[in-house]
Amino acid sequence: MSLFSGSALAHFPVMECSKSDNTITCEAGYSDSSPALKETIRMYDYDDVLLAAEKTDKFSKVTFTAPEGDYYIMFDPGHESPVEVDGVEL
Repeated sequence: MSLFSGSALAHFPVMECSKSDNTITCEAGYSDSSPALKETIRMYDYDDVLLAAEKTDKFSKVTFTAPEGDYYIMFDPGHESPVEVDGVEL
């Protein structure tokens, strides 16, 4: 019999992104401080058209070239709520 509930083991996705010139760098992970290795991070325009998708590297990071127009970046590992960062926030 387990002494812990499933919710006690839950961890939420987190992501921080920054922009320098035309390069966007995002670092993804989880609320328990574990890294998000080989997870897919996606970039969409406001019509939900996929612009780019990259897998996180050994440092839990991805880089994108900033697109023309408005966009957002999503980390959705398939559990809990996905994380979205709006391009205008960078």
